[in-house]
Amino acid sequence: MLKEFKNFILRGNVLDLAVGVIIGAAFTALVKSLVDNLINPLIGMFVQSTALADLSVTVGKTKFTYGAFLNDVINFIITAFVIFILIKFINKLFPKKEETVEEQKKRRIGNSPRNSRFIEKTIKKILTEKLSVFFYFKFCL
Repeated sequence: MLKEFKNFILRGNVLDLAVGVIIGAAFTALVKSLVDNLINPLIGMFVQSTALADLSVTVGKTKFTYGAFLNDVINFIITAFVIFILIKFINKLFPKKEETVEEQKKRRIGNSPRNSRFIEKTIKKILTEKLSVFFYFKFCL
């Protein structure tokens, strides 16, 4: 069992995922620092507050800290935008590979009329079984 676990951990996909999670956590800290230390003070100058996260409205005894929510929205937008830019860049570096004639033939095999008839018969069979069970329970019980 230990050997299987070792093989699982040392596969490329798991290591890539671990590296991605670690880099993602570091990137999140970087974006949070950017928002807290640069963007929030700029916004705070316009709303007459020292920190955006401190903005709140009190209704009765309940305090709604909408500033903290705005802070999180800004963090999300920046993170999503950077990820979007990275994905566009990666897609330009590694464009999609054109399909060869052999790959197109393999893909078309699933769309042949013979397979379509088989799929149609299978769907009819499944629907007939489901409907017969439905009508049995509806009218016999």
